[in-house]
Amino acid sequence: MKTEIGHPYITSVESMCGGQPVIKGTRIPVRIIAECWRGGMSPEEIRDAYPHLKLSQIFDALSYAEDHAEEIERLIKEEKAEYQAASQKKSRA
Repeated sequence: MKTEIGHPYITSVESMCGGQPVIKGTRIPVRIIAECWRGGMSPEEIRDAYPHLKLSQIFDALSYAEDHAEEIERLIKEEKAEYQAASQKKSRA
């Protein structure tokens, strides 16, 4: 099921990335763009890291992240927790 969410370059597809909002035509979650921005990258630096993206897509992802700050913060925390759990499991193996 595809959900249109009011941002021209952002979509959410239940079967892709766990239904997280992503940049249309890619598998890049808005969460990743927001993390890059919060980490101090400029939109141009984000584009350099993801050269297949247009600045308009990046700005829309940042706009979506601002409009849905609680959701994006939750997704960032969930991803970090999953990464930490996987790292701990791997180090025990």
